[in-house]
Amino acid sequence: MTKRIIVVGAGFAGVMSALAAKRLINMTLEQNSERAEDIEVAVIAPEAQLVVRPRLYEEDAASMCAPLDGLFQLTGVRFVQGSVETIDVETQRVTSVDQTGRRSSLSYDRLVLAAGSDVVLPTAVAGLSEHSFAVDQLHSAVRLEEHLKKLPSVPATPGRNTVVVCGGGFTGLELAAELPGRLAKIAGLESDSTRVIVVERADVIGPDLSACMRPFVGQTLERLGVEVKLGTAVAGIDAGGVTTSTGERIETLTPIWTAGVAAAPLTRQIPGDKDASGRLRVDTHLRCPLAKAVFAAGDTACARTDENDEGAGSQHQYSRMSCQHALPMGRYAGHNAAADLLGLPTLRYSQVMLGTILDLGLDGAIFAAGDGDEAVVALAGAEAKPLKRWINETLIYPPRADDLAGALASGDPVNRTTVPAGLGC
Repeated sequence: MTKRIIVVGAGFAGVMSALAAKRLINMTLEQNSERAEDIEVAVIAPEAQLVVRPRLYEEDAASMCAPLDGLFQLTGVRFVQGSVETIDVETQRVTSVDQTGRRSSLSYDRLVLAAGSDVVLPTAVAGLSEHSFAVDQLHSAVRLEEHLKKLPSVPATPGRNTVVVCGGGFTGLELAAELPGRLAKIAGLESDSTRVIVVERADVIGPDLSACMRPFVGQTLERLGVEVKLGTAVAGIDAGGVTTSTGERIETLTPIWTAGVAAAPLTRQIPGDKDASGRLRVDTHLRCPLAKAVFAAGDTACARTDENDEGAGSQHQYSRMSCQHALPMGRYAGHNAAADLLGLPTLRYSQVMLGTILDLGLDGAIFAAGDGDEAVVALAGAEAKPLKRWINETLIYPPRADDLAGALASGDPVNRTTVPAGLGC
């Protein structure tokens, strides 16, 4: 009787989960184990493509995706096109709907929830959903790019020439640093009259960045001509501009919302504790404590990244909603789902690589090694740009679809990425 591992989602964590599960199943088969002969690995997602979300702030957003059909065919992963609507942990069945509206149901023996996250649009901000842009998903990033290219056809006004980035977190800062260069390339848009403004409710720029990075980031934004308004929230957005919590009115046709994300709503269908972002609190093997057949990875999982078993929970370090964590979490989750089904020992999730790299547009990038207050700036400016490009253009992309051994090896949970020589690390 065929057993099945279902992976929900084809993002960074989902792809790695599928490859890790297939890797262990194939390894077990090579040892002549009958236990692995009839285990299917299936990925359910709207499209057989990986959207490279960390690059959606860049130019040419439509190209920021990688096809997965060939990779799935090569590795024997079954792809099911559809959006998952329900996960029934009692009957262990998943219901999805495809693009035609047809519903289908699949049973699972183990499930990896890797459905990602979505930008949060607070209802308290009037006009937000109607009048703002975003770079959270492929379609929204493409919509923004099309809008920017059309700006020269609009009568020249302060609102036409002003872009307001709502949120000075990681995505907001990368976008704000990128925009001066992008706006300067748009024919008919006078670069000397354009303004880029970041509105951040915290009292510091990049509140989630390590303290060692903020001074350099602030100085870079100033050099790029990006204005920053700290301690200020967005109160409302309309067709002509943004109103802040201080009562200031900023005329703009381009308000871009980047302030906050939450785990995919499917996490609500899995019993157990969630964090403030809706992520499932998983154990050290990425299993959901109240749904033993379910593992979670990527932006749907809140997992410990340290190995300290003592002390209060607040002293522990936890995964972040980033591909830096999603990739290894996917490897561990997929491996453990397969190992659990095969009766093999599962592995404790370990986050070996910790660091933060921020793209700063024409001014380069900044890289800090380590985590939290212990992080130190290792590279900055032009020296950090090659490392950022390698990460964005090579490291986070799925493996080639013509190399089976390499594709399966990429799912190794103890996979250690080596930075190529010459990138400064």
